[in-house]
Amino acid sequence: MRTILVVGGSKGVGERLVALNIDNNRVINFSRSKPNVDHANLTHFEIDILSDELPNLDQVDQIFYCPGSINLKPFNRLSQKDFQNDLEINFFGAVRVIQKYLDVLKKGHDPSIILFSTVAVKMGMTFHASIGAAKGAVEGLVKSLAAEFAPTIRINAVAPTITNTSLASSILRNDAMMEKMIERHPLKKILDPEEVASMANYLSSPIAKSISGQVIEMDCGIVNLK
Repeated sequence: MRTILVVGGSKGVGERLVALNIDNNRVINFSRSKPNVDHANLTHFEIDILSDELPNLDQVDQIFYCPGSINLKPFNRLSQKDFQNDLEINFFGAVRVIQKYLDVLKKGHDPSIILFSTVAVKMGMTFHASIGAAKGAVEGLVKSLAAEFAPTIRINAVAPTITNTSLASSILRNDAMMEKMIERHPLKKILDPEEVASMANYLSSPIAKSISGQVIEMDCGIVNLK
């Protein structure tokens, strides 16, 4: 039985990752609220990932770092604090977790790390300066650590387009906005959190043991198709 650490497993993609792994693995979740599931394989720590002390763990085989932010503003309305906040939750939180559990992860079974980016890093989207910069840092981290940790630990990222989660509720706030977002994508859909979680789970699995240092776009065609 593998030990899966999910950071941010109470909502959205993180919640789906907990559900996908909990029957066959020991799942440890870090979040401020408990996942909406009771299972003998689940251990929950109520943690603010940016400020609370992280617990010592005796085994970690897989890390999913799921916390993120959507802070969309014109550049002249973004403060330095906005940039700092997005970097803290998306980038520095991931750095903190990886550094804390690196030694134990090195001893894990087929160890790997999955982070999350956004298609806005590659595409270039208005009002995305802060989150695009933060996720760009995440992608740089993935590339660098994949080289540094090889061949022991694999690290990859998933870069989704807009996903129907509570994090995106301010954008998908009504049926008209939902339909507008769907129409922008050539595949005429947006992402469900199950799809994103399944891709992340695949990248962490032995089936993907030859994949490291990659940022996998899940774009519903918006980046690569016209």
